[in-house]
Amino acid sequence: MKKIAYSNLDVCFAAIAKTKTLYLPMADGVDEKRGAKYTKWTPEVTYTADAVNTVRSAKDFFFPQVERMTNFKVDGKKIEIEDIRKECEDFVVFGVRACDAASFDILDSVYLAEPIDSYYQNRREHGVVVTMACTKPSETCFCSVFGIDAARPAGDVTCWRDGDLVLLQANTEKGEALLLELPMLEDTAENAADKVIASIETMLEKLPLKDLSTDAFGGDKLMKLFDSEKWADLSEACLGCGTCTFVCPTCQCYDIRDYDTGHGVQRFRCWDSCMYWEFTKTAGGQPRPTQLERFRQRFMHKLVYYPANNDGKFGCVGCGRCMKSCPISMNIVKVMKTLEEEHE
Repeated sequence: MKKIAYSNLDVCFAAIAKTKTLYLPMADGVDEKRGAKYTKWTPEVTYTADAVNTVRSAKDFFFPQVERMTNFKVDGKKIEIEDIRKECEDFVVFGVRACDAASFDILDSVYLAEPIDSYYQNRREHGVVVTMACTKPSETCFCSVFGIDAARPAGDVTCWRDGDLVLLQANTEKGEALLLELPMLEDTAENAADKVIASIETMLEKLPLKDLSTDAFGGDKLMKLFDSEKWADLSEACLGCGTCTFVCPTCQCYDIRDYDTGHGVQRFRCWDSCMYWEFTKTAGGQPRPTQLERFRQRFMHKLVYYPANNDGKFGCVGCGRCMKSCPISMNIVKVMKTLEEEHE
């Protein structure tokens, strides 16, 4: 295990930035209430260590909201396809929380399964994830419900804030290689983080949502939950705005759009939301014509469909972003508590 003074983190950041692009959470200077956002590091950027979660999750680095996939050059009836993939830069994402780190496993199960998404794979191979344990978890956090340990976050490197020190532990070969490039780090005892971990675990036990149960959910509950009469009341006020899906670190739906430039075609991939009325609309119509059906689809996927196909693992990481962002205060916790009654 390594250590560095918190006040010297900028020295560490500067060293990383010499060979890799570095991103880290920074308070939004325009509106502090919006919270932190990932920003490319420069000497003028101040790391926001106290931000529990960024407004947008870290999935943007591997599955961006908008990406150009290819160009088509059209000359009469002749079409030439141009592969524009040039994203080969090595980058580091620093300060990722345990929930976001766990979300990468869910995205991996989708985009690294056959057939592999080479765009996503390229970014995963070139990215190094440095996590930071949550020393001040929010009351809206409930990652422990899904077996995620906020005191021991995954990632290529795990960090802990211990007073005026930052402790760093490499977990992967990429993580070890990164720490070897940082000579300003000092060796420390392998158990140096134990006190911090114990303190975090004590705080996690006091969170109001720690006892939220998943017993009522899973693939074996499919038809009982699908046919529940409670969906009508739960979805009644839903605006279909899609905010919950855009802040969610595990949502992975997208659409493909072609843009005619007048001298060719550019193909883009952009995030989509199952909460939108036009989602998956075809020439034959809309498979989920009502907001109830679209609302149900989102939560059934997180709590039933995904675990049914992934050995019981849920499609939510308990980050709490949907609790903070929904304009009608509807979120997965309310859905779980309401549908749990079906299990009784």
